[in-house]
Amino acid sequence: MVKVLHAVPQPGRRTVGIAVARFNEVVTERLLQGALQTLREHGVADDDVTVLWVPGAFELPQACQWLARVRGCAALVMLGAVVKGGTDHYHYVCDGVTQGAMRVALDTGVPLGFGVLTCAEMEQALARAGGEHGNKGCDAALAALGMQSLQGQLAAAR
Repeated sequence: MVKVLHAVPQPGRRTVGIAVARFNEVVTERLLQGALQTLREHGVADDDVTVLWVPGAFELPQACQWLARVRGCAALVMLGAVVKGGTDHYHYVCDGVTQGAMRVALDTGVPLGFGVLTCAEMEQALARAGGEHGNKGCDAALAALGMQSLQGQLAAAR
């Protein structure tokens, strides 16, 4: 018989680490509030959440790695906003944070919800941080909880 498992958040106590970039804080603060609200709605107690504010998006992967290794978090959420400017810096930061996030997830084995916006304009970022396109902080928190649940289901299905 085929065993089918779904990445759906399950109730239960778990520790969650959130790394959030201070750069573009008008956006990232909204992403953080969305993530925290979603975690609460899914039974994660405030005492089980650790938030690390870092200078910018480039520092997010290292902070998530610390949350996994030092704090022992069961799930991670990475929040940031990179808005394109007039130089190539945007591309390097986007590539670095994306590759860094994947490396943290694979190296630590801790489920990671990626909530780093990469937008051409600030208006696009605000629209995705609680505006007309929802709140990607909520989506990242749901992804982390869903993957953490799937990890647990997979271990139990041995």
